[in-house]
Formats: sequence, structure tokens, C-alpha cells
Amino acid sequence: MAHLLGGENLTVSFATRTVLDGVTLGLEDGDRIGMVGRNGDGKSTLMRLLALRSTPDSGRVTKRGDVNVGYLDQGDVLDGDLTVGAAIVGDRADHEWAANAKIREVMGGLVGDVDWHANVHALSGGQKRRVALAKLLIEDHDVIMLDEPTNHLDVEGVAWLARHLKTRWRANQGAFLVVTHDRWFLDEVCNYTWEVHDAMVDMFDGGYAAYVLARAERDRMAAVVEGKRQQLVKKELAWLRRGAPARTAKPKFRIEAANDLIADVPDPRDSVALSKMATARLGKDVLDLENVTLDFLDGEDGQKLFDNITLRLAPGERLGLVGVNGAGKSTLLKLLNGEIQPSSGKVKRGKTVVTAVLTQDVKELDDVSDLRVIEVIEREKRSFSVGGKEFTAGQLVEQLGFTKEKQWTPVSDLSGGERRRLQLLRLLVGEPNVLMLDEPTNDLDTDTLAAVEDVLDGWPGTLVVVSHDRYLLERVTDNQMALLGDGKLRGLPGGVDQYLELREAALASGAVGGGSGAPTSASGGSSSSVAQSGASEAEKREARKDLNRIDRQLGKISQQEEKLHTQMAAKSESGDFDALGELNAKLKELLDEKEVLELEWLEAAEILGE
Repeated sequence: MAHLLGGENLTVSFATRTVLDGVTLGLEDGDRIGMVGRNGDGKSTLMRLLALRSTPDSGRVTKRGDVNVGYLDQGDVLDGDLTVGAAIVGDRADHEWAANAKIREVMGGLVGDVDWHANVHALSGGQKRRVALAKLLIEDHDVIMLDEPTNHLDVEGVAWLARHLKTRWRANQGAFLVVTHDRWFLDEVCNYTWEVHDAMVDMFDGGYAAYVLARAERDRMAAVVEGKRQQLVKKELAWLRRGAPARTAKPKFRIEAANDLIADVPDPRDSVALSKMATARLGKDVLDLENVTLDFLDGEDGQKLFDNITLRLAPGERLGLVGVNGAGKSTLLKLLNGEIQPSSGKVKRGKTVVTAVLTQDVKELDDVSDLRVIEVIEREKRSFSVGGKEFTAGQLVEQLGFTKEKQWTPVSDLSGGERRRLQLLRLLVGEPNVLMLDEPTNDLDTDTLAAVEDVLDGWPGTLVVVSHDRYLLERVTDNQMALLGDGKLRGLPGGVDQYLELREAALASGAVGGGSGAPTSASGGSSSSVAQSGASEAEKREARKDLNRIDRQLGKISQQEEKLHTQMAAKSESGDFDALGELNAKLKELLDEKEVLELEWLEAAEILGE
């Protein structure tokens, strides 16, 4: 592979703090690199250096003479007075860029629904981000560097960007470097991971999931006991190992090593215990929307944001909401919280319900900007129970990444991610029993996200999460539902993948929404995410037979899979790599069969409404 660019002995210091200390690394053709690390550890600084947007205190950045580098900054870099068209294609005539299939594909994927003649300053944050991405991606670059490209993008935008980056070049051509907190995105597009920490950079093969395993192994082998952080890594790995087959079946995983690492790690959530605790705190009734209709808030005649939707939240339920921009996800939270009233229908609220909402802009901290972090939490409460354990305010603040020194930082000096963490803590110590989170992952690094998820795992109340972060939704929610832009609410037994399929089908047919079915009625526990199928009794009987048959087949496959793992471990120890390759091929066939059966199981379960 040809070398494209690199840095030699890069050192950068700010005041008395060294951010990078003698870092040497490079990008070659075919590199697809994700960069992770805590907020403030130097990820963006390193990217700016490699993009030749800033200079190091010492060391140098070199690149091959003909290499063209494209760079997307975190900030708003567009001229607000330009129109969308001028910002993307400049003064090129329409026929010039429209004749280019690559440019048309980028336009359709990112800005197809954006007014071409609108001024940039009039666009939403998500639209500005898509315009900036489109401007970069229509150009020919050998290397692309993206700093938080998924911020403000919805699920579809993130999925489109992942597809584009995977197909933009041939496998051994081009390179990109991306900084993002979106762990699904990292797993989907990256073949290497750089971890920036303690003024150095560690390099790992594979995406985020492989990096989590490799980091856990590295720490264990080096006997570096990092206490809380190591436990979070192991817990994250436990979820990954018990997660979707498509993730755990990747060849880059050493299954036996993963099993050894998580042998002593409990399930991320004890759903039975959480349900009992939540019921005790909440009572039988939580929040119900019954046949709710809501007109557009700006009063557009004849249009409805929600059209006769029904949603029932049960004690301890963990629901994830996805949807197109403008479909009403944040508005739905406001309905549930009683901030707005429906045009028709009923909103029923249990007598013991105490709600808390984490908003996108976190303006709630403005009234305590003169206080320090620990003072904000102690003002609410001095002790707090998580997962049956008692924490002081200081311990809980430290669990979400505020060191003892950082706890005495004024709120006004906090970064965006730190403000979001603090507000979440502030809400939790108020002991709500219904917690609603609106895009909670914005501005948070991957380690902090793992810490937030760890806190949410032990939280016994009802949880509703609006997010474009697929990893978070799969990690902390048990059910997902979608707002498809047609005023309806639909259950997603197939998760976010099903949502994307519905949207693709809707766009292909020219429909507004992705679902052809009736509005979903969600009620009680895990059934909230499943649409009522309206199947006949005969179809349901057949579905029950299919479920029993598939369960038996899956049980047999699990036994065969375990046997193959044992045989592969023995062949690996003996060095018989030919036999190991044959066993690996058999394992792949078995996992393919397992995936087909699981899809059949989902289809049968949807018919039964289970």
C-alpha cells in the first residue's frame, strides 16, 4: 500500500498541558481509520495537524506531493449569505455538475430535501451539516478527514454516509480518518482504530467492537488495573458478546477470549428485578397516549404531526424512538411530559409519575452557571441509589467522568459534553421514575457514553430515548418505535435496520412515510414496540408452530456452534491451520443459517404480536 501522509514526533502543548507528545503515525491507501478518546485528549488537534490546518510545537507532517486532502471541521464553516447551491457547487453551471453521477448521488443522499435556493444561515443545524458534507464529498480527494460528521445527522443520514464511505474508493485506494462518538458508524466503516490518550496514540485493528476487546486484553495482559474504567470496558464487551449475531460473528473476534473476559460480568440489566422495582415506584399506570392527534405547531391547515396514535408505557419499559427530521420525536416527548396538549385524544398520567427530560440544548443549566459542578448536584441531593448501591453526590459525579479536580469547575466553564453529563446527573438525583432523553449522545466521547449507559443499566424507572445513535438504542433500550413522517407511530420488532428498510421502501415508492400498516398501539412491557398485525387465527396458529420449530433448530445450531468453537480452539493450539480454515468455513455456514432462522423467528413473532 502506498503511503499518503503522516506525522513524525508530533508534540503539541497548551499552557502547562501536553496534548500530544512525540506522536508518529501515518495513513496509507486503503486505511479506514476511526479516532476515539476522551473529550479534550487531542483528537481534533491531531486531525488538524494531519490536515495541515495547524502546526505542531515540534515534529512535522509530510504528505506525498500529489495527495489531495479534504477536511470537515466540527464548526460551522459555510458562508451564511450563500445559497445552498452556491455553497455546494460554487458558480458551476447546473449542467456541469448534474452530468456527474457521483455528484448526483451525493446530492440525492444528503441534500435532496433541502431548498436549493435557501440561504445557508436559514437552515437547521442538521441541514447545514449535510450541506457542508455534500460540498466536501462531491470533490475528488485522496484522503478525507471528518471531525464529528454524524453530529446533527439523523439515522438515515448516518447510514447513507457509511454506505458512501464504504463504496467511495476501491478497497486498496484512498483513505479517511474520522472522529465520531457514533460507535455503530465506527464499526461499520473502519478497519483501524486510533485511541488518543495521555498525549499518545495507540493503534488497533478493526472497528469499535474489536477495539473494545483489544483494549480489554491489552489492559489485562499489562496488569494495568484502571478500576472503574476497566469494569466499564468489560461490561461493554459483555453486551457486545451477547448482542446481535452479525456483530459477534465477525472473524476479527476471538470468541474464546471474549468469553473468558466476561465470565464474571453480570447481564447488563436484570429486567425482572428492574421491572419489580419500577412497578413498586410507579404503580400500575405510567403514561398513555390514547388516539392522540396533534396539528402542526405552526398551524398549517389540514396537516397533522400525529394522526390518531396510541402509545402505552409500562413500568420499567425502555423505549427507543427513531424517525425522520421534523417527524415529531421531540414533540412526542413534550406530549408525554405534559408540556403541550393534543388537538384531540387523551394523555393519561399515573398518579405517582415523576418525569425528567434531558433536552437537546441543555439550557436548564443557565440558571446555575455561577455554581460549581459538585454544588449543582449537592443542591439537589447528597446521596443517590443506583442498582441497589448507595453513592454520594461526589461519587456519582466521578462515575460520569468528573474527576475530583473537575468537580470544582464552574458550570460556565464546562464544554458541551460536560454540560450534558452534568444535566443528566442533575435529573437523576431528582429521582424521577420516568426519564426521557432527547439526543443524549451529542458531544459525548465513547468512554463517557459507556459510563452513561452503565448508570442507565441500573436505573429502574421507565426510559424513553430519542437518538440517531444506533449503538445507544440497542444498548439501553429493549424496544424501538418509529415516526415515519406520515403522522403514524410504528413498532420496530426488527430494530433500526427495519426502520431503514421502511424508509428506503417509502422513498422508492414516493410515499411520505415508510409504513403501510395501521398506526401502532403499544401497551404493556415489551409489547410496546410491536405493531398489531391483524392476522387471522389460522395464521397465528401457523406462526406458533413456526416459532416452536425455529426455537428447536436454533437450539441445535447453538450446540453445533459450541462444538465448532471447541474444535477450533484445539486446532489453533496445535497449529493445524488448514483444519482451522475448514472449521471456520463450517462456522460461517452455520452462522448464516442461524441469521436466516432468526429473521424467520422475527416474522413469526410479529404476526403473533410478541
